[in-house]
Amino acid sequence: MKTSRRNLMKMGAAAGVAVGMPSILRAQTVEARTVRMVMGDLQVFDPVFTTSDITQFHGLAIYDTLFALDADLVAQPQMVGKWTMSEDRKTYTFELRDGLSWHDGTQVTAADCVASIHRWGQVDPSGQLLLERASGISAKDDKTFAIALKEPFGLVLDLLANIAGRPLFIMREQDAKRPATEQVTANIGSGPFKFNASLAKPGSSVTYDRNEDYVPRQEPASEFAGGKVVNVDRVIWDNISDPQTAVAALQAGEVDFLIQPPADLYPAIEADPDLELHALAKSGSAYYARINFLQKPFDNVKARQALLHLIDQEAFVQVVSPDPKYGGTVTSLFGSRTAYSNDENTSWYKKGGDAEKAKQLFKEAGYAGETVLILTPTDWAEGNNASQFLAASLQKIGVNAELAPMTWGELSARREKKGPVEDGGWSIFVTSQSDFSLGNPIGSNFFLANGEKAWYGWPKSDEFEALRGKWADVETIEQRKELAREMQRVWWDFVGTAFLCRTLSPSARRKELTDLISTQGEYRPMWNMKKV
Repeated sequence: MKTSRRNLMKMGAAAGVAVGMPSILRAQTVEARTVRMVMGDLQVFDPVFTTSDITQFHGLAIYDTLFALDADLVAQPQMVGKWTMSEDRKTYTFELRDGLSWHDGTQVTAADCVASIHRWGQVDPSGQLLLERASGISAKDDKTFAIALKEPFGLVLDLLANIAGRPLFIMREQDAKRPATEQVTANIGSGPFKFNASLAKPGSSVTYDRNEDYVPRQEPASEFAGGKVVNVDRVIWDNISDPQTAVAALQAGEVDFLIQPPADLYPAIEADPDLELHALAKSGSAYYARINFLQKPFDNVKARQALLHLIDQEAFVQVVSPDPKYGGTVTSLFGSRTAYSNDENTSWYKKGGDAEKAKQLFKEAGYAGETVLILTPTDWAEGNNASQFLAASLQKIGVNAELAPMTWGELSARREKKGPVEDGGWSIFVTSQSDFSLGNPIGSNFFLANGEKAWYGWPKSDEFEALRGKWADVETIEQRKELAREMQRVWWDFVGTAFLCRTLSPSARRKELTDLISTQGEYRPMWNMKKV
């Protein structure tokens, strides 16, 4: 076919347009494949330094793990390509799979893994147990490392895959050599997303880009295991502290996902044809008051017992989750739906609570009007409401309870302080624990009762710790059920914490955001999701 002058001019004009289009098209494509999420206020970026959920979400995005739990709660290799166990069952040898690289382009090595295990083991219950049972952890070559045990121990893979506490995120050796009490700030991992430091706006938003160099496993995604395939180009976490504003942004299409909308707005979300409530946490959560054992009045066990009797769980359900299909009560230390839930030593529970008994116990504790300061998260509607209701309940029986309003990020920093209220300390904060993690006393920080080495609140009971120490060596589920009853008996005597109620808190999403992964715990991975 002959090309006419007119066709040449048309082709030239089209070529001119095409030259100008790529940057515009790229921008439009990135925006179309960008997911905006309201996850909370990310202030601490090191998932070993803190147990804060949002920091763990960040860890899931940029780091990877050696093993991971699948939907059947079975530990599956993730960064590990293959592993072997010696004939005497005392040495595990692990070889890293091919294609693992850090976001700075360098290769992941066995030395990185060894350093990461040691740092994690400083603060996580699973890591502490592993280091206690190990005689040595060492790199054999760039891709191979070994864990040598003092005696055979069958829970090694389960500990490496645990998500009831801090997941074992693998960091660069230079970062993992920092003490766990010092924050890692580099944000360089080997995971499916890269942290975009140039677009970070502290207090406003953080941005993650798809890691184009990440090589997913070939297996299908199954909770935290399998192929971590990223189907979007960018994820932005917008920090919208006011819950109603966040829901309005979701309705307007300004954001695609809201991790925990306020319960009183569930009807509005369900009525919107473009939105859907989605219970991504399969097991639900127990809300509880974390109590400071180090300061008055809760350094006295009778004051802690008073709190246990005071709480009206049915009333707290109405405050936290007014829709009955999303809430209920919880009396077992081991949650409502785990294999170890039981009714041992739960006579303290009374429908409606027992305010007079609580008042009596505060008097026996020698309570003298000390301020009970409740850290109150203003950007978490349910936690805010529960904190206010708890303060009002205490005030009704004559306790000098005060609220200290702050964002969850600020609360996460404030709860580190062990001193008295007048020196910036605290008495109580409200938080939640997944029902799933309440079935794992050796993997969850919640269960630690070893004083100042324990999780925030620093509960102490040598008797409970001795029982908890037996868990790893009990072989049958029936034996563990018996042990769970003993542990629960002791826990409710010294009152390690006080449950408020249980809930199944759904997230909210726009319907064009699909394929989000549901998990047993509270941690939210971002791989696999798609934006239509």
